[in-house]
Amino acid sequence: MRIEVDWTLCEGNGACEQLAPEVFHVDDDDNLVVLMESPPDSLRASVEAAVNACPRTALRLATGPGE
Repeated sequence: MRIEVDWTLCEGNGACEQLAPEVFHVDDDDNLVVLMESPPDSLRASVEAAVNACPRTALRLATGPGE
């Protein structure tokens, strides 16, 4: 599993950080920081929830090579 961000869509509103703070952080300038581009499967549920909660659909999960 790999997280991909469409930076042209991301507003840094923090919905992802609330659901998966181990993986996402919004800094003081409202910029998203992905702390783990390839989080472990143990975080899959929270990462999927974060991706699905993104109001701008800026996040995507790639599950295999080349996706």
